[in-house]
Amino acid sequence: MKLNNNDLQSFEELPQGWAVTTLGKILPLTYGKALKKETRDGSGSVPVYGSSGRVGVHSNALTKKPALIVGRKGSVGEVYHSPVPCWPIDTVYFAEESEDGDLKYFEYLLKGLRLSKLDKSTAVPGLSRDDYNAVEVAIAPLDQQKRIVAEIEKQFSRLDEGVANLKRVKANLKRYKAAVLKAAVEGRLVETEAELARREGRSYETGEQLLQRILETRRSQWQGKGKYKEPTAPNTTDLPGLPEGWVWATLNQIGQEGRPIIYGIIKPGPHDPNGVPYVRVTEMKDGFIDLENLRRVTPARAAKFARATLAPGDVLISKDGTIGRVAVVPSQLAGGNITQHVMRAPINELMCRDYVVWAIRSDSCQKWLTGETKGVALRGVNVEDFRRLPIPVPPVSEQERILAEVGRRLTILHETEAQVDSNLMRAENTRKSMLGKAFSGGLVTDLQEVTGRVDGRGRVLKTKGETHD
Repeated sequence: MKLNNNDLQSFEELPQGWAVTTLGKILPLTYGKALKKETRDGSGSVPVYGSSGRVGVHSNALTKKPALIVGRKGSVGEVYHSPVPCWPIDTVYFAEESEDGDLKYFEYLLKGLRLSKLDKSTAVPGLSRDDYNAVEVAIAPLDQQKRIVAEIEKQFSRLDEGVANLKRVKANLKRYKAAVLKAAVEGRLVETEAELARREGRSYETGEQLLQRILETRRSQWQGKGKYKEPTAPNTTDLPGLPEGWVWATLNQIGQEGRPIIYGIIKPGPHDPNGVPYVRVTEMKDGFIDLENLRRVTPARAAKFARATLAPGDVLISKDGTIGRVAVVPSQLAGGNITQHVMRAPINELMCRDYVVWAIRSDSCQKWLTGETKGVALRGVNVEDFRRLPIPVPPVSEQERILAEVGRRLTILHETEAQVDSNLMRAENTRKSMLGKAFSGGLVTDLQEVTGRVDGRGRVLKTKGETHD
């Protein structure tokens, strides 16, 4: 039998004593009461709950007993258990402890039911009490509720330990990735070109010589009027020392002549399905651009910001809000554009573009960008600061070796991350499966010794061993 609005439980037969009812009858909800932050007594010990969980303390409680809190607005359907009297605010419902049921039993039941799927709102998420009340559930007798809770907590304890270990592995992988990038831009990941050339008894082009070649190329390509203005060199006073053969350069110095580092379209306006695609910060993910969710701007609007037109291989960097995300423009986005919150940084063809991407994603460059943020409402980095971003430049051959080694190590890292994520997903599915078994009478196995069949309205028809006339 399929229960109404209940994907957790499905019954053809029930353990003895179980009955089908509705949430409105078995666990009616009461509206919380507003309690503004400025009116709360911060020295109190009574927990205050909102739809996102515990949000503060107060000196008085709204409930007289421990309670379950259910998100009504915002984090719809989230369930929290307060083991002491508390104050649920007006964005939640609550149900107080009673002698007729085990509060932890209903906490696990509501979590398993995933009440968020009852949200029908379009603007602000919300849970209707009428929809909640109509959900059909099969409920165990009180003595069985306690046994079921004990078994859930025993099983979840083991599962939680495994999940905690997986999350520690994931955190360690994140630290390892940062360490790889840090070593890469400090000349510690591979043998330096200086060391290699010395051992092989040959000369090599240093990073400084490479930079001079880039600057000479840019000078020769300049087609402007008046006197050519050299890109400003970095201020190295507070920068760390570099390995032999390396040099500091600004992002502007290693750019392309005639294509400045610049931001894009201000106020793109409504989406134009036939217009010019443009990249927002939200589409920049882990070095790539999410092409499926791009918006488009009218050709006329894009033409006003033609200075920021994209070419394959351009490096994009987020400059406002989430600062320092980096992505590379693929060939499909040639002729596209960006918003005012994204910076386009064309990289000189004499540099390894992907090395520059990893350098910008390294901890040292990210910290430098964070240190240059300005503004109050919307924190960001301005154009001139981006042009001054210091980049460590090794010889080209060393850039290529660094890229190869970073790629090798991160490939292994990504494979390991995928395994961890797969195991985390498997753990979540196991958790859901456990709840399904628990609330269908299958987790505590001896509950199945005596069962009863139910009709379409949830009425018990027969228990094991009984017959009907």
